[in-house]
Amino acid sequence: MKDWIIYSIGFLAQILFSSRLLIQWVTSEKQRKVITPTTFWTLSLVASFLLFIYGYLRLDFAIMLGQSLTYFIYIRNLQLQGQWQKFPKLVQILLFTVPVLIVIFYYNNNKIDIELLFKNEAIPTWLLILGIIAQVIFTLRFVYQWIHAERHKESSLPMGFWVLSLIGASLILTYAVIRKDPVLFTGHLFGMLIYARNAYLIRKTND
Repeated sequence: MKDWIIYSIGFLAQILFSSRLLIQWVTSEKQRKVITPTTFWTLSLVASFLLFIYGYLRLDFAIMLGQSLTYFIYIRNLQLQGQWQKFPKLVQILLFTVPVLIVIFYYNNNKIDIELLFKNEAIPTWLLILGIIAQVIFTLRFVYQWIHAERHKESSLPMGFWVLSLIGASLILTYAVIRKDPVLFTGHLFGMLIYARNAYLIRKTND
């Protein structure tokens, strides 16, 4: 597949990720407190799917891992907001089954092509490890958010979410610079500004 098509998919995913943050940020600024609109989770779900495809086309396991870990957390938050039930049944089924179908697609001669994912010459082992660590930390923000949401039975974005976002994004930016990946760099540079602003809003609200 041509590089411009691959990068287009990646940039579209990052545009959607950035859009969700922008909507969340504008909504929070109006309310002077951190708000989590339904659109945030809907855009997250679509963007995650696209970035997962981008990661595979770039033969980048770190990106794929990060998206696969958060996909169903996005769905769960839509359920907690009572919005998932409003999706057409066909769409719900597709969103649940598509990840499984993608995994099947990754099979090459009935086995996962580990050689391509873990022995990509463009990504040294140490860089792959950095990327995986960065994605795991970045993903933990949603695990933390999910646990917090289940305990309070409502979808919200607590302070810990934004702190983990800043740490994870910083590591991913480092990975993106070394990897020379404009998609990751552009998306996370913009995101860090909003992560810092939301952390400030929460701290100000609690003071």
